[in-house]
Amino acid sequence: MKTRVCIIGGGPSGLLLSQLLDRRGIASVVLERQSRDYVLGRIRAGVLEQGFARLLREAGCGARMDREGEVHDGFTIAHDGRLSRIDLARHAGGQGVVIYGQTELTRDLYEARDRMGGTVIHDVEDVQPLGLTTPTPHVTFRKGDEITRIDCDFIVGADGFHGVSRRAIPKDILVEHERIYPFGWLGVLSRTPPVAPELIYARHPRGFALCSLRSQVLSRYYIQVPLSDRVEDWSDAAFWAELKRRLPEEVAAKLQTGPAIEKSIAPLRSFVAEPMRHGSLFLAGDAAHIVPPTGARGLNSAGSDIHYLYHALCDHYEKADDAGLANYSARALARVWKAQRFSWWMTTLLHDFPDASSYERRLQETELDYLLGSDSARAALAENYTGLPY
Repeated sequence: MKTRVCIIGGGPSGLLLSQLLDRRGIASVVLERQSRDYVLGRIRAGVLEQGFARLLREAGCGARMDREGEVHDGFTIAHDGRLSRIDLARHAGGQGVVIYGQTELTRDLYEARDRMGGTVIHDVEDVQPLGLTTPTPHVTFRKGDEITRIDCDFIVGADGFHGVSRRAIPKDILVEHERIYPFGWLGVLSRTPPVAPELIYARHPRGFALCSLRSQVLSRYYIQVPLSDRVEDWSDAAFWAELKRRLPEEVAAKLQTGPAIEKSIAPLRSFVAEPMRHGSLFLAGDAAHIVPPTGARGLNSAGSDIHYLYHALCDHYEKADDAGLANYSARALARVWKAQRFSWWMTTLLHDFPDASSYERRLQETELDYLLGSDSARAALAENYTGLPY
């Protein structure tokens, strides 16, 4: 097989890049280890920056998002039994965020690739990006008993944290930065109306909690739990009881509970790999960086990678200009590290750290007090939450 861009990873990042390139006449092939049903069955966050929403529209995939997604102009921080609203629209120049589930936008992208006859190959194994610093980059993979080689100009690794792409960069070149947090999030998806029209981030001595939503009939709730906990340790009843303990009484009284459609525990990690380019290989999304979900930067950071890479590839093919490709890693990482800072800050602000000293706990209380009492601090939060410019 031959193509211009071979994309490893059929999640939202890889599909979005393929769709954008196809609309500019730049051919690509997407390789995905899992089945399409498996990819569409993954439950992920759905808080989209305006920049990500614009990118979906540019890809011709924004119609259902605009029709069914919800624009939120703010969110609430629950603390000390009280509720304090962060007015995103006021503090971020009228901008809010779009609530639209990642599963749904992935479905939209798949349907768009189908309409355009895009090549997405599922259930591939033994994927290997090769020849990265030679004139003949290529990718080999196995499907069943057949081994296929794809010759290409560029390879994009959008295959997640555990994918093969990042490992193709030599260890003496790749630098990895990581922080593992001493807790995880136990998340429950339920077919119940959300407890509030906007997200509620709760800071509580028993641990963090988040009240989120996918729609007006589908809610997503999280509580902070020790890394030693297992999903089997938490019955639905135990989860709802603990969530209510961490919410102000007025919120807990309105909470409607129901059977868990999906229940999982996600450990929290901050991770960045540098550089994000090696020869003809370009990393994007979780293949290069991970953030705690507290600040809703994960998918949005991947979106900024795709924005930079898409425009760099268009410049290469349409203008014979390789400046964007040469600067991709530096430009992407500059925004990635800002997203890392914000996610780290939100996480340290709102979670209970079991080994924190009395000094650190008082600083945490003072940080929250400063945020809620300062328009400038709220504006900084809103600017980062709604999305820094590309």
